[in-house]
Amino acid sequence: MRKKTQLIHGGIFGDETTGAVSTPIYQVSTYKQDSVGQHRGFEYSRTGNPTRHALEELIKDVEGGKRGFAFGSGMAAITSVMMLFNSGDHVVLTDDVYGGTYRVFTNVLNRIGIEATFVDSSQLENIESAIQDNTKAVFIETPTNPLLKVTDLQEAANMAKKHNLLTIVDNTFTTPYFQNPLSFGADIVLHSATKYLGGHSDVVAGLVVVNDEQLGEDLHFIQNSTGAILGPQDSWLLMRGIKTLGIRMEEHEQNTKAIVDFLEKHPVVENIYYPGLPSHLGHETMKKQSSGFGAMISFDVGSGEKADEVLAKLRYFTLAESLGAVESLISVPAKMTHASIPHDRRLELGITDGLIRISVGLEDIDDLLEDLDQALS
Repeated sequence: MRKKTQLIHGGIFGDETTGAVSTPIYQVSTYKQDSVGQHRGFEYSRTGNPTRHALEELIKDVEGGKRGFAFGSGMAAITSVMMLFNSGDHVVLTDDVYGGTYRVFTNVLNRIGIEATFVDSSQLENIESAIQDNTKAVFIETPTNPLLKVTDLQEAANMAKKHNLLTIVDNTFTTPYFQNPLSFGADIVLHSATKYLGGHSDVVAGLVVVNDEQLGEDLHFIQNSTGAILGPQDSWLLMRGIKTLGIRMEEHEQNTKAIVDFLEKHPVVENIYYPGLPSHLGHETMKKQSSGFGAMISFDVGSGEKADEVLAKLRYFTLAESLGAVESLISVPAKMTHASIPHDRRLELGITDGLIRISVGLEDIDDLLEDLDQALS
């Protein structure tokens, strides 16, 4: 089954009982049992819900894993995955991660004794040098947020296996339409499904897929125990969004290429970060492991004041936190998505006050180009 077909026909298609083509929204908390302990597959919706189960089966198929899970947010997904580990365990992470990921490791998970070291994982030797006796996993975000650095998934997974570590990959930016980390040896892949998978700025959710049945059992135990589940209405919205993921990602990328070409020629723009550029350090690696370069661009206009001026003039780029929607979204990471990272640390990473991040939407490309032109000029 090819990818676009799988996005529509993967998992559980429709409803066998009624013939409904769209999986129904099972807005229910509990289920009648035929006798004590004898149920028909569902007993309580924290443990399992038919609508959520259909979504979990779909993402499992699309990512090529053994089991899928739907959580109430991307951060709930990350936190639940980290609960696979114990106090005193250590994780090596990509340094240029989403600000919320940095925050949960440095201000929440550290309280329960889970240690973290952040390294530039695009340079594989940095991962190996950070591995300690108590290291249990390598957590990779590729491309990164917001500088779009690229890590070689196959080489990173091979290195992790050599040290008997799990490989966890945040695949939010690239989506399973363009990239499938499990096929390169990753053990766990996760998404902020709020972004491209939902695609319409109308749902907050997180998805996880694992490549091992025992990992699946362990993660289900954690999800059921802590209750970090996605509701049936949001599960249905995500399935609806995923059906059009393929055509959306192709159009997103086409618009992005045109905007990158424009930005390259503009005198106000100092640096452009986009893995589709041959000059980008991760370009060749991205070509090897992904069928597309995505629709996220970051570029620097030199100062926070200039960035504010640009944002104030835009008409079709919505100033908002988030990404991956049909509408083009724009932000200043230093003041928004990555504000939780200390200032000195941001500068060390290259997240300057003048850095602007664009999530390119599906508007007419000429409107987007004209809008950027008048704002930058």
